[in-house]
Amino acid sequence: MMRFFGRLLSWLGGLVILGGLALLLFVMVATRTKEVPARTILEVDLETDLVEDRPDDPLAQISGMSKHDLRSLLAALERAQDDPRVIGLVARIGQSKIGMAQVQELRDAVARFRSKGKFALAFSETFGEFTWGNSAYYLATAFEQIWLQPSGDIGLTGVLLEPMFLKNVLEKVGVKPHLDQRYEYKNAMNMFTESKMTPAHREAMEKLAQGWFGQLVRGIAEGRHLPEADVRGLMDRGPFLGPETLKEKLVDQLGYRDEFYAKAKDRAGDGAQLLYLHKYLDRTERLAQKKLKGAKTVALIYGLGGVRRGQSEFDALGGAPSMGSDTVTAAFRAAVADKDVKAIVFRIDSPGGSYVASDSIWREVVRARSAGKPVIATMGNVAGSGGYFVAMAADKIVAQPGTITGSIGVLGGKYILTELLDNKLGITHDRVVLGQNSTMWSTNQDFTPAEWARFQAWLDRVYQDFTAKVAEGRKLPKEKVLQVAKGRIWTGEDAKGLGLIDELGGLDTALR
Repeated sequence: MMRFFGRLLSWLGGLVILGGLALLLFVMVATRTKEVPARTILEVDLETDLVEDRPDDPLAQISGMSKHDLRSLLAALERAQDDPRVIGLVARIGQSKIGMAQVQELRDAVARFRSKGKFALAFSETFGEFTWGNSAYYLATAFEQIWLQPSGDIGLTGVLLEPMFLKNVLEKVGVKPHLDQRYEYKNAMNMFTESKMTPAHREAMEKLAQGWFGQLVRGIAEGRHLPEADVRGLMDRGPFLGPETLKEKLVDQLGYRDEFYAKAKDRAGDGAQLLYLHKYLDRTERLAQKKLKGAKTVALIYGLGGVRRGQSEFDALGGAPSMGSDTVTAAFRAAVADKDVKAIVFRIDSPGGSYVASDSIWREVVRARSAGKPVIATMGNVAGSGGYFVAMAADKIVAQPGTITGSIGVLGGKYILTELLDNKLGITHDRVVLGQNSTMWSTNQDFTPAEWARFQAWLDRVYQDFTAKVAEGRKLPKEKVLQVAKGRIWTGEDAKGLGLIDELGGLDTALR
C-alpha cells in the first residue's frame, strides 16, 4: 500500500498536503471551510484501539470502524496547529490499548500542537480500573491539564513483562517442538521449548523493562513538573485512589465529564464549539483534487504486520495486517518509476516473518536508493527480525525511544505430532518415501541427522546474510554487529546508541 504526500513551497504558501487513500500528491481546489466553526475545540477519544493505517480491505474497514488510525490523527493535529479557527484540544484517555511507541508519537504531536499556543486538556474516568494504567497516564501527561472523575483511580504501578511458556502443555498433549535459533537471545522459540526464561531471555527482558520504565518516569516527570526521583517513588506506591491523585499532583482537577467540558468551553471563550478530530480532518479535506504535475512528492509506503510472501492481507477475525512482499515491492517500484517522487518514507510495524520475503523487500529499498530516491525508514511499536531486515538498507532509520528494535537473528524448525495424532487421537499415517531427506518437513517423525545438518546450514546461511547486510547498510564493523545481534531486542533508545538507528522520533521526524 502506498500513499503520497508532500509540502508545496510555492505561491500556495507552504501548504502541507496529505494524500488520500491511494493517490499521488494533490492540490487543494476547494475546502469546506464554512463547516469548521470560527472557534473550535477539537475532541478525540484515545481510549479506543489505534491502528497504524486503515487497510483498503472492505472487511478491515468494517471491523475497524471503532479504531483510529495513527496517520489521520497526526495529520489532523498537524493541520489544526496552524488553523486559527482551532482554539484547543480535549481528549478522553483511560485504559489505553495503544503501544508504547505510538503513545510517544502522540505525545510528540500534542507537544507540537501546544507549542503553537493552543490548549490541550485530558479527561479520564479512570486510568485503569483494576488493571494497569501506565501507558494511558503517560499519554495524558503530554496535555496541559489532567482531569479525573472523582471515582476514578490511576493505575501507576510500574512495568511488568510476563511471557507465556507452553512447553508443559505441549508435552501433555503430545506435541514435540524441534526448533533451533541463532543465537541465544532469539527468545521467541522459548515459548515452546522452555518452562521459564533462560538467562539470556531474562537479560533482554530486564533491559527492555528498564528502558520503558525510565522513559515513563522521564515523560511523567516532565509533564507533571515533578522530580524524577519522586515519580519513581510514586511508581512503587501505586495505584492511587481518586483523592490521592490530587494530593500527589498527578492530576489537576477531580470532576465529572460535564464539568470538564464546561471548563474547556469557558477556556475557549464565547461561541466555542466541539468538533471531533476525524470530522475536522474530513471537513478540511479537498473536495476536488487533481495531481499537480511536476510537484515534488514524498511517497509513504507501509509495511505492517508479519512479513510474508505474496500480497499484503488483513485478518478480519484477528484484526491483524500482514506485510506481503509482492505488495510492498510493487509500491517501491511504482515510487521509483514516478519522476515526481523525490524520496520515500517507509513506515514499519512488524515482528518479522519470512526471510525470503524480507529479502525481497530489502532489495527494493536498495534499488530505490540506487535510483536516486532517498529512503527514510520510520518504526512504530515493533521493528524486529524481518521488521528490522526490511529497514536496514534505508538511508536513515527513525524509531521512537520505546520501539522494540533489532532481534537480528533467525529461528525455525517443526513440531512432531506423532504422539498427539497416533497415540492420543488415533489418527495414523502410512508413507511412501523417495529421497533420503523427503521426510525433512514431515510432522510424523523427527529430523534425521542428515536433515538436521541441512537445517543447521540454513540457519547459518540466514544469520550470516542478515548480519552482513546490517553491517553494510548501517556502515558498522561486522564484529560490532555480531556483538549486538544474536537475536536480541533493544529499545529504540538503546538501538540509537548501538548504531542500529539514526534518530529518535516518528513520522514527523522521518518527513523532516
